[in-house]
Amino acid sequence: MGTPSEAVGRIGVFGGTFDPPHIGHLLAASEGLHAFELDRVLFVPAGRPWQKSTYAPAEDRLMMTTLAIAGHTRFAVSRIELDRRGPTYTVETLEAIAGSFPGSSLFFIAGMDAVADLGTWHRVTELAALADVIAVTRPSATFDATSVPAEWPRVHAMEIPALDVSSTMIRQRVAKGEPIDFLVPDTVARYIREQGLYVGGGSSDA
Repeated sequence: MGTPSEAVGRIGVFGGTFDPPHIGHLLAASEGLHAFELDRVLFVPAGRPWQKSTYAPAEDRLMMTTLAIAGHTRFAVSRIELDRRGPTYTVETLEAIAGSFPGSSLFFIAGMDAVADLGTWHRVTELAALADVIAVTRPSATFDATSVPAEWPRVHAMEIPALDVSSTMIRQRVAKGEPIDFLVPDTVARYIREQGLYVGGGSSDA
């Protein structure tokens, strides 16, 4: 994940199940780099997402995320949540990352739907001292950042080009034997085929 000696000023922390990672995730990370002048985007696959009941094995999701970002010099992957026991909470992840990169400014990147449920997040008011939140939106679905209570983290809406792709849809296509070419990087599609992932259906996430 990095050491405290590394000088990284602005870090995007992209949390998610990544089950599997797809081109929409990569686009959101790229847009975040540009829009918020980030030095790095750290992809953090969830270990045990407390708001989800079923998901692919953690090591498979970590490997797919690693394959998806390969070649992107300002993208990195952390297994911090996979190595933590118990449910995954964003506030604990951000506390650990802040400790590893003292003095850095953190921006937690999440989908608009997840940010809309910010009030259900564990220790939400404590997030305000750790990071701003970037809510990824689409042209057809916007997010009113001004509606967020003052004691919650500051939220920035970031619109990305409309892509009708989600992890749920990809899992469904795999389960039905339909192609997923160009929806995920080639390396991820190959890994899914080789490991036989999602052939029996899967859980739902963006």
